[in-house]
Amino acid sequence: MPKIADIQETPNPNAVKFILKEPVSHGTSHSFKTAESAEHDPLAKSIFGVGDVVSVFYMDKMITVEKTDDTEWDEVLPALAVPIRAAEAVQVKAQVAKSAAAAVGGAIGAAASDDPQLREIEALLDERIRPYLAGDGGWLEVIDLAENTLQIRYEGACGSCPSSLTGTLMAIENMIREEIDPDISVVAV
Repeated sequence: MPKIADIQETPNPNAVKFILKEPVSHGTSHSFKTAESAEHDPLAKSIFGVGDVVSVFYMDKMITVEKTDDTEWDEVLPALAVPIRAAEAVQVKAQVAKSAAAAVGGAIGAAASDDPQLREIEALLDERIRPYLAGDGGWLEVIDLAENTLQIRYEGACGSCPSSLTGTLMAIENMIREEIDPDISVVAV
């Protein structure tokens, strides 16, 4: 059972990030936008079961929960702590941890892609964008690169944060245009 090391605010006023002492995944991200989508995931299902939860995102030692606009954090935080503390921690063996660290986030998709431009974009995102998003309780997944349009999906606290859909999106597009290809546009889906 993971213990909660800290609870942090995120730039999204409706999302908080729980920092855990033990991991709940092996470097893979898990994102759920509805209770129905979490039906087969015991951790996410139990968090949605608290009520007033809009989305759940977790990866490694982090769980980000987004609440409804009408709910106050002081009402829901104590209830959220119960299923989070009851969650099963994953046992990370040295080799598994090393492999997971190398495959976090987009690197999994990049490794499977034959497109050198997509691999370059994934590497840039891994190095310069994803660590900051994770620090704010969010993540970024590359969906597709087709006809000079990169489709991305924000997860966790970033999924509904207004700044991710404006400032962060423009910063990502500008960085990719400057460093990889000036003709690429980036859209959030």
